[in-house]
Amino acid sequence: MRWRASPGWCELAPAAPVRVRVPATSANLGPGFDAFGLALTLYDELTVTPGRSGVTVEVTGAGAGEVALDESHLVVQAIRAGLESLGATVPGFALRCENRVPHGRGLGSSSAAIVGGIAAAYGLTGTPLDRARVVELAHALEGHPDNVAAAALGGFTIAWTEGDAGRAVRAEPVDGLRVTAYVPQTRVLTKAARGLLPDVVPHGDAAANAGRAALLVTAITARPELLMTATEDRLHQEYREPVMPESLALVHKLRGSGLAAVVSGAGPTVLVLGGPEQTSGAGGTAGGTDPLSGGAGDGSPLSGSDFGAAPPVAPDGWSRHDLGIDPLGVQVWSGAFDGASSPWAE
Repeated sequence: MRWRASPGWCELAPAAPVRVRVPATSANLGPGFDAFGLALTLYDELTVTPGRSGVTVEVTGAGAGEVALDESHLVVQAIRAGLESLGATVPGFALRCENRVPHGRGLGSSSAAIVGGIAAAYGLTGTPLDRARVVELAHALEGHPDNVAAAALGGFTIAWTEGDAGRAVRAEPVDGLRVTAYVPQTRVLTKAARGLLPDVVPHGDAAANAGRAALLVTAITARPELLMTATEDRLHQEYREPVMPESLALVHKLRGSGLAAVVSGAGPTVLVLGGPEQTSGAGGTAGGTDPLSGGAGDGSPLSGSDFGAAPPVAPDGWSRHDLGIDPLGVQVWSGAFDGASSPWAE
């Protein structure tokens, strides 16, 4: 990496491209509002190629044709913020986003963009990734630390704030923990979902959630048989029903079948947590276009063998995806590559 000095800053000369992989995330997980996060095996990939001047943005997959392709793009803003925190600038760069995390579905697309952009700044400067600092910077841009913590650290995370600073710790999920995501075609804006939450809640509801949240840590890290009880929520999900009635209906049906179903983040995706015996099986769709892959679904409703005696049927236009837990969080790779292969291939 070559550096050009400027007053108070280091300006980076064009160098090798940087590639970043960042996972989708689910937040809250029922009772852990704005605190719990889970990194999932679904990824956005970014390629940042330093240049002499200007910024170009190319987007494929989720958000293509919808998001800005200039300095206002969220990844570009995050790269700029990351570089500023490191005391560096770049004269220009080309950004390519290969997005698989659907937008507006409660799977942490904005957190993936922010964490991925900040991580790219570390790669551009050749600075070892400081994940705690990434959480701080990403929280400042996102406004809440739950998703960004999971995207940065991987696994199961517990986040909080100290003053204006975001903090997080990572806990190791129990072996075999998996999730099934039910993703609708419709979107919900996080701002709209948050706007429905009351300023004051009954003391009994707060106490119940505190107990369930504490229990959920044990359920995810050691005792998955407790997931059904541990994922009960009384603080946020029901209040958000007006903007996602089908999601809440699906949560109730799944829980009625004995499955630990929750709204993922601000919704409208519904997540089921469980061991392999509960979440295994082909990830089919319930009709319509698959928003994760961009392909057409098979139009088949969920079958009885998926859930036992009284299975729910997913609404038309939803897709089901069986996912694992990403253990690593955001990954950065620097150096030449042929563009056709992925540095993440196993």
